Order: sequence, then C-alpha cells, then structure tokens
Amino acid sequence: QLQLVESGGGLVQPGGSLRLSCAASGFTLDDYTIGWFRQAPGKEREGVSCISSSGAKYADSVKGRFTISRDNAKNTVYLQMNSLKPEDPAVYYCARRILRFRSCTFGVDNFGSWGQGTQVTVSS
Repeated sequence: QLQLVESGGGLVQPGGSLRLSCAASGFTLDDYTIGWFRQAPGKEREGVSCISSSGAKYADSVKGRFTISRDNAKNTVYLQMNSLKPEDPAVYYCARRILRFRSCTFGVDNFGSWGQGTQVTVSS
C-alpha cells in the first residue's frame, strides 16, 4: 500500500534546527520525485524543496538553510532545516509526484499520496 509518513516536527527556538523524515512504502522511492511542502494557518500550501534523480530544488525562502536528501535503502527522504526563522512555522507535508521519472516541481497538483503532516513551531 502506497504511504508516506512524516515525522520529526516539534518546537524549536529561532536559529535552531530540526530534521524531518518522510518514510515511504508501497513504491520504489528512486523512481519518483518527492516534495516537501508547508502550509501555515490562512495560507496556501507552498513548495519548500523537492528531490528527483536529477537533483534537488529549493524555494528561495529556504535556500542555504534547508537541505533535502534521500536514502533509498531506508525508503526515506529527509529535510534538514537549519537557522529556523519565525516565518518557517507550518505543517510540513511530504508528497510523491504522481508520474514516475519526472523532474522537480512545486506545482501542488503534480503531487499525490500526501502524508498526514508534521507540525513545526519556531518560538522563543
């Protein structure tokens, strides 16, 4: 059964770090682009980062602070978040691009099989 499960969220002080994990099952991870998205209250869901066989992509707001990686042996995608800012809090979701062997994109409609999300809070 196709499933994505996020974990690793929590409360952190400004400037702190968190590592989110997205555990995948039911498909071959390496065949698909995986994206990380976030949604804050009252805002639309936005793309944060994605990873495909050809590389990674980052939103301008997180470049230089967030790093995405993938461990195919563990069927897990990670999002290392450093230097967290007050504007980063949101529910973070991972999702699989619907079609195989496609490159990175932040178009939400290109993704399916969303996880349940993990809450990230940044506060002193």
